[in-house]
Amino acid sequence: MSRLSRIRSETGAGWRSFIRRRTAVFFTFFFPVILIVIFGALVRTDPGDGGLFAEPAAYYVPGYLAVVVLFTPFSRMGSEVARHREGSRFEKLATTPLSRPEWLFAQTVVNAVIIAIASLLILALVVLLTGANITYSPLLIPYVLVGVVAFCGIGAMLGSYTDSQDGAITASNAIGLPLLFLSETFISLEQLPGWFEPFVNLSPLTYFSRGVRAATAPETTETAAVAGLDPAIANLGVLFAIAVVTFALGARSIPQTD
Repeated sequence: MSRLSRIRSETGAGWRSFIRRRTAVFFTFFFPVILIVIFGALVRTDPGDGGLFAEPAAYYVPGYLAVVVLFTPFSRMGSEVARHREGSRFEKLATTPLSRPEWLFAQTVVNAVIIAIASLLILALVVLLTGANITYSPLLIPYVLVGVVAFCGIGAMLGSYTDSQDGAITASNAIGLPLLFLSETFISLEQLPGWFEPFVNLSPLTYFSRGVRAATAPETTETAAVAGLDPAIANLGVLFAIAVVTFALGARSIPQTD
């Protein structure tokens, strides 16, 4: 069996496993909707009044997308790796031609499909409920896909180094929640203490947020060019480099035996 055939087979199995879990399907798409309703329809951003949500509605589009681009890989990949460890499935996997990087790549493809669908839903709801005026840039596609790869790699590490599925989910929430709100998604850098800037720059999600905002709502941000490159392109390059590293580390962290 060729590598492509192995990955295709594992991807199909992963997709079927996802759609059989109706609760997971429901919350994967329902949670972002709730967030948009709360922050978009109820809070009603008003750029003239100051305060926490004082930016134009389009400014928060990266934050809404980050909910699925960040949390879905964290929780799904973390719990999936932990579940495989608990069932000694990686020991069985070691007896097959499918390698750990191939397994992780197949799971990443499944997550990419899920998150792409969820992202389309989110964009439609954001425009409908908040009236956000955004540019439908083709760069959104690579940003979502590269972001999924980056966070699937981190999710795989969380599942590899925690002791159970519950531990993996707890770790994903403990890391994901601070990242979600402190990566220039819903809260701008100017609203944070000055000493926090180095930590913001260490977050992979920051480059997703800056790049998506530069691509979809450049008028809401003052992000400067990086090394002479358009910020939408430069931040994608940084995110891509992070994705390569985290995917490699995630694949390496997956145990052959447990």
